[in-house]
Amino acid sequence: MKDFRDLKVWEKSHGLTLALYKATSGFPKAEIYGLTSQIRRASASIPANIAEGCGRMGEAEFARFLQIATGSASELEYHLQLSHDLKMLKTPEYDQLSSAVIEVKRMLTGLIKKLKAGD
Repeated sequence: MKDFRDLKVWEKSHGLTLALYKATSGFPKAEIYGLTSQIRRASASIPANIAEGCGRMGEAEFARFLQIATGSASELEYHLQLSHDLKMLKTPEYDQLSSAVIEVKRMLTGLIKKLKAGD
């Protein structure tokens, strides 16, 4: 069992979640149960799945939770695009957040490959 806090990808995804909570706080109130909720749920799902995977036995199970986290990151990527297209996120903020999501996805993919190579 690993401590999820020791993983750079968890640290990065947790920081991204905090940034997204801040970014979505300015979204229209009408979106509180819509896009705001979806972005927050998808972003929090990434570090949560990393943490849950660390608590599981075996690298295959850990890799499975990392794959789930990757799916949440892809979902988040779309929600950010939609928020930008709807003019809820300005281009500089969108670019920064989108780059962070892509970096987290790359980190997750690298860790999954490393785990599967150890099989």
